Amino acid sequence: MSFILKPVDIVENITPEDFKKKYLKTKKPLVIRGLTKDWPAREKWTTGYLKEIGGDLEVPLYDNSKADPSKPINAATAHMKFGDYLDLIKREPTELRIFFFNLFKKVPSLINDIKIPKDLMGGFIESMPAMFFGGSNSVTFLHYDIDLPHIFHTHFGGRKHIVLFDNKWKDRLYCLPNATYALEDYDVANPDFKKFPALNGIEGYEVFLEHGDTLFMPTGMWHWMKYLDGSFSLSLRAWDQSISRKVASVWSLFTHGAIDSLIKMTFKEKYANWREKKAVKIAENALAKGRP
Repeated sequence: MSFILKPVDIVENITPEDFKKKYLKTKKPLVIRGLTKDWPAREKWTTGYLKEIGGDLEVPLYDNSKADPSKPINAATAHMKFGDYLDLIKREPTELRIFFFNLFKKVPSLINDIKIPKDLMGGFIESMPAMFFGGSNSVTFLHYDIDLPHIFHTHFGGRKHIVLFDNKWKDRLYCLPNATYALEDYDVANPDFKKFPALNGIEGYEVFLEHGDTLFMPTGMWHWMKYLDGSFSLSLRAWDQSISRKVASVWSLFTHGAIDSLIKMTFKEKYANWREKKAVKIAENALAKGRP
């Protein structure tokens, strides 16, 4: 029993025509190794450099523990000076990570160190370049992004293990009702298929990113990530150009964001328990019917 994972396609470079035909339109992931070859950031961005320009900033930290039903999603575990945190992840293994950090707002000159790949597609949200940091052993739980963007995810300074699933598998992945993340009781790297039988046979992708690699993740794609070294990533987000997908994005933000947060804060643990049981029922029903 297992997931059925195949490798993500890897290219050094790709023409806009091939990218749109083979990956954007088909919503298939891709690693582009040479996308950052002319980015100043590829050589310039080290933990030492980032500490130098933003080390005094206080940052929220997250760990691998299951979400507390009494708190909003993505509630921080702790806070630390950015420079101290960078020292920590280079010094020793830790579960602590930084989530969706817009360092560009604090240091606007950083934008000169990257080149947004507008030749490949349009719709980039240039005001929202987000950075993610993690120590070896830190894990980003299985989810898809609430606003349904396409994502260009570039890794720096180490290795990162990533598993991806098409959105069609959301029921079998034990997606929590009204949410964009899965039941956190199984380990994507080593799931218990007897306890969670709906996971067996799910098809997905697996890739190991290294310094300078860029992963294209299409809209709605589920992703689980583990930092194998203390390192960091940059995500550039772009809207899908179709009207239907833009409407779906707004609806997702409303239902999975505003409404879910309101219900969660009102009913707390009772709501958390209900939707975990509901996720199991939905997954078992999808499995019994032989569908994703």
